[in-house]
Amino acid sequence: MNGYLIVDVDDLIDGLEERNLALDLYDVATSLRNGATLAAGLFGADELVAVAFADWSLNRSIPGSTHANVQQVFVTAGYDLFNVPERAFAADAIMVNYFPEGEPVDELILVTTQRDIANIARRVTLSDMGRVRLWSDEDLKITGVIYQPLETILGIPTKTVALYIDFENITIGLNDQGYIINLETLIDAMQRQARAHGQVTTMQAYAPWGQRGSLPPLVDAQGREVSDDAPSRLALANIDPVFNLPGKNSADMRIAKDVLAASASSNAAEVFIVASGDRDFNDVFGALRARGKQVVVWGIHGSTSRILEKNPAILLEYVDDFARFQRHTELGEIYDRNIRSDDGEVRVFRPSQWSSVVLQYDILKALHPRSNISIDDLTDQLVDVHTVTSLARAEELVQQAESLGLLQIDNVATVTLDESHPIVQKTRLIRDRLVYRVANTLSVRSWEYVNYGFLLKGISMDTRLAPPDMNVDDNWRSEWIDALVREGLLERELVAHRHNPDDLVPVIQLPSDEEVTSIPSSSAPSMVVNERMVEEMMTRVTVSVEQFTSFRGFEWCPLGSLHRRLRPYDPGMSFQQSVEILMEEGSVNIQEYQNPQSSFRTKGISLNTTAPRVEKVLQERDDFVRGLLELYHGNVPITPEAIARETGKEEPWLEIWMSIMRLENVINPVPGHEDLFSLFRTHHTVNMVADKYGYEPEP
Repeated sequence: MNGYLIVDVDDLIDGLEERNLALDLYDVATSLRNGATLAAGLFGADELVAVAFADWSLNRSIPGSTHANVQQVFVTAGYDLFNVPERAFAADAIMVNYFPEGEPVDELILVTTQRDIANIARRVTLSDMGRVRLWSDEDLKITGVIYQPLETILGIPTKTVALYIDFENITIGLNDQGYIINLETLIDAMQRQARAHGQVTTMQAYAPWGQRGSLPPLVDAQGREVSDDAPSRLALANIDPVFNLPGKNSADMRIAKDVLAASASSNAAEVFIVASGDRDFNDVFGALRARGKQVVVWGIHGSTSRILEKNPAILLEYVDDFARFQRHTELGEIYDRNIRSDDGEVRVFRPSQWSSVVLQYDILKALHPRSNISIDDLTDQLVDVHTVTSLARAEELVQQAESLGLLQIDNVATVTLDESHPIVQKTRLIRDRLVYRVANTLSVRSWEYVNYGFLLKGISMDTRLAPPDMNVDDNWRSEWIDALVREGLLERELVAHRHNPDDLVPVIQLPSDEEVTSIPSSSAPSMVVNERMVEEMMTRVTVSVEQFTSFRGFEWCPLGSLHRRLRPYDPGMSFQQSVEILMEEGSVNIQEYQNPQSSFRTKGISLNTTAPRVEKVLQERDDFVRGLLELYHGNVPITPEAIARETGKEEPWLEIWMSIMRLENVINPVPGHEDLFSLFRTHHTVNMVADKYGYEPEP
């Protein structure tokens, strides 16, 4: 007695995923092998030839599985792995390797929906009592083949299920019970629990999506607030986000209407799950029962109507039972533990309700610098700017911010920020950099507003936002600009395009409220660009561009290369501001040039050598080099003191010019001797100055 089980693995997995069935693949493989053993009348599974075929080179993985990959599953379940790189030749390859010509088969079981594989049934040689079975999602009607639905073999529930989620009700209920609402955990748990009732055909989640503060804070596994991402994350999980207007009864009425309409259709689901503990659905559940539908209600312990809890016609399940959430008191620990992802990559820092707490606290402090901030002050502020929709939500947000470690609340309800907390520090840094950039651009260029695209490009060049969790792309920059607009720190409006009045473009301005824009900058010491810093940078730019162009015989210097070269001397926006001033006064020209080393045009900067500033800076450069030449030819050690005597330079410009000379490789420190330098006598610039002023050439 022999028996064969041939499993079309790729087809099997595709079928399970298409039907939205969350089954453990190892259990499926084991059930198929055990079922085939019984069907063939064998004493044990070891007597069965179980073959799992696929293109194993693809190394297919199983989302959410504890097993490494599909191969591991079937090897562990006792299958022979048969590799079929070319799908078109799968049937022929299986026949050659497992069914020698003329050798009879007593029992053959094929697990596939593909006709070319099922046709193996016609090609094998059966014994007198031999049988062929097809375990599949559909009957391919092959003569002499016994068809059995795969779902009956695997014990898959055959009922169809429709899921309707009052998302606002459920999340507020969880929040009221003190749970941290991990959005990923909630989605996974709801999907899994729905599938336990059958084949899910409809999943819809109702909330006033996009209405700021309508939902309590939703976090991910790293403790980051992701409420704004909820609709997209639900959609990725095949749960349709359905918008309803804010208000207690808005979602109830919309869900009731949709449920009753769906239950009356000819292809209505057999099981209706409504995720809401609201008593207003009791009449809807009665109508569903009258139509012969099974009713399942998902509620929250302590937030579910007692009328529903006592209704014998419904099956009541609790979300906080089948979804394991942590408490708010653990939020700070979760955030600290998960700053980095499992693979070691740093998580991108994005705006959240926690950021809103920080920003609104600072606004309150700026408006009332001599007063303590109370819990009532902060909650009122959060409601006023629509961070949340009610005082109750604001109080919960403040409590969670305290659990996270953002806020410290004393016994008289005075609130202070923990300035050492990473969320506080990063939020303030990003606010300071973006608001300052807008203010600086408006001031330098005398503009009324900043073009949105121009601002994005400027932020992308900000070296202070260089950490790996910031400034990653334009989406990140747009999110933070939009966040600061929502918080009232920036203003956005649409204006007519200067070249096409019919086209409106977004622009950014500072708010008219001077008190709001006067928030103390947490990073002010390191980001303020004063006149001396700009003057210093204009000097560096002029010298570097002149040396690059004169040495290489070019008309221009690549602007990007110049910025990278001078970045160590740019604590904030001094490079951008200096280039803008040089352009406005006619000292430099910036345009795109044909790059001889690339097929693309490159933005470059060139000097106007007749401009007064350029002439002045280059003359200072020449005088400084002449002083170095005097020391060199006089055999005087080149020290800062000697340079100061020879050139007449005083601090801070002595140090600035020395650093310029070091950057341009004109002088270099002598190894092992502090404050002693050597002159690169054959340097291009040194030779040029020496020739100009009649110094003897270097032998």
